[in-house]
Amino acid sequence: MSRQQIKVAVVGGTGYTGVECLRLLVNHPNVELVAVTSRAEAGQAVSALYPNLRGHLDLAFTEPKVEALAAADVVFFATPNGTAMKMAPALLEAGVRVIDLAADFRIKDVALWQQWYGMEHACPELLDEAVYGLPEVNREATRTARLVANPGCYPTAVQLGFLPLIEEDLASIDHLIADVKSGVSGAGRQANVGTLLCEATESMRAYAVAGHRHLPEVKQGLAIAAGGETGLTFVPHLAPMIRGIHATLYANVSDQTVDLQALFEQRYQNEPFVDLLPEGVLPETRSVKGSNMCRISVVRPQGGDVVVVLSVIDNLVKGAAGQAIHNMNIMFGLDECAGLNAVGLMP
Repeated sequence: MSRQQIKVAVVGGTGYTGVECLRLLVNHPNVELVAVTSRAEAGQAVSALYPNLRGHLDLAFTEPKVEALAAADVVFFATPNGTAMKMAPALLEAGVRVIDLAADFRIKDVALWQQWYGMEHACPELLDEAVYGLPEVNREATRTARLVANPGCYPTAVQLGFLPLIEEDLASIDHLIADVKSGVSGAGRQANVGTLLCEATESMRAYAVAGHRHLPEVKQGLAIAAGGETGLTFVPHLAPMIRGIHATLYANVSDQTVDLQALFEQRYQNEPFVDLLPEGVLPETRSVKGSNMCRISVVRPQGGDVVVVLSVIDNLVKGAAGQAIHNMNIMFGLDECAGLNAVGLMP
């Protein structure tokens, strides 16, 4: 394994995704953290805001200035949508590689992006260059990428579940269904009545049923795999847990001669962070809590035409920070699993 040291800066270190990046990066054998930024917390020790980092990170938050960030080899943007696109051109010009954990570079169609995210894109000229950072699909392109668009949490779980069926032209792509549940941390750290303990616990609710902004991202990825547009019904739910995504995916597969278990096993046999469970074993979100693993099972109920795929991830790790670090490892020729070998937390 390469022992090169990568200088890393994290922009937006105060949110859940940002601190998850830090939690994983401080134990990465090839990483030197050189900057963690926050306008609101500039000057405060990072470990004062997040005491879990005491003894692991001796940095204070700084202002996000391009001149300072240019000293890094790679900059992670763990920021709200619309932030990375304003700073990425200058950083790329300075020779810094960029991994955006938000949605600024995920959707190739700028008009579609602006429709769903409600703002004008600051650098549409970079959309074609940006590599969509789903390693199980775009590993080779990621190796040489300057700019990586880290996938969203819902899109990661949904695409990994559907891809083996779609790539082999087995699923009827006109009518795919994704019924997906997410933990409350997916809403971020900002104050919000809907995610207060008294509001979110002991209850579950659907939201954005008419259209969630991750929908075009998922459809884009599935369309590339299918070689054409897909019909997808995507319904997200808020579940009474802190971390985790559970995707229950439905597809019509009329060919009953296909060994689905073998198909999924073959597709993911060389992927370090996709675990296909044995037949009859169903995944639980708690089994991936704190880990970069996606666990999947595939079932054909009653031997019928409808195939059910169950896909679980930790939304903050495989759905965000862990996947970003996996992309960094690929970009810099490191061991893909470096810094990401944590076992899921149970109970």
